[in-house]
Amino acid sequence: MIDKKEIQKRRIMSYFIEATNKVIEEEGIEAITVRKVADLAGYNSATMYNYFENLDHLIFFASMKYLKEYAIELPEYIKGAEDSLDKYLRIWKCFCTHSYNNPKIYQLIFFEKFCDSLRDSIKEYYNIFPEELGEQPEELLPMLLKQNIPERNLPLLKTCAKDGFLQDEYLDEVNEMTLVIYQGMFTRVLKNQVDYSIDVAVDKTLLYIKKTIEAYGGALNKCNKTSILI
Repeated sequence: MIDKKEIQKRRIMSYFIEATNKVIEEEGIEAITVRKVADLAGYNSATMYNYFENLDHLIFFASMKYLKEYAIELPEYIKGAEDSLDKYLRIWKCFCTHSYNNPKIYQLIFFEKFCDSLRDSIKEYYNIFPEELGEQPEELLPMLLKQNIPERNLPLLKTCAKDGFLQDEYLDEVNEMTLVIYQGMFTRVLKNQVDYSIDVAVDKTLLYIKKTIEAYGGALNKCNKTSILI
């Protein structure tokens, strides 16, 4: 059972997070200030620092609200996966779909300069608001609690290697190349540099990720039989 202090902490943090979300939706991330958020939350600025390390910490927590839809939908994406590679590609399809549709928020969570100093903040957030994770398969929880994309991706690749889709010696290379592929397309979407739809951007990303695994894989016949939902 959650004690009264924890309930109070969650409630007050929620006030600040909701106030920050209101500013994001009405004025944009750039308009957020401590005073503006504190006024909307109904507290003074000093109170914010009792619950958040700094403004970046608060903005990060407020941004996590936008990961909820991704987390909730992820189990549906992987339902019916034929094998570990198919599941891997479906996980990426879910992540790409949501991040390309909301690139500014995903940029803030996964790529901004302060992410390194807040590297345990995703785990911290879900410890405080576990309901935001939805009903996840046990195997996906470690991934969802990581903030660093290569750290999220490597265990999934290891499972593919274990099942013969990839040789262990190439795991780090494939992991890095996957990030390069994803971040390259993500940046183009973020900067409006693509002349095709989000769906096409997702399909292209999955195709390039799949081809990378095929190029490095030790069981290409399995790769060729794996279906992707594109």
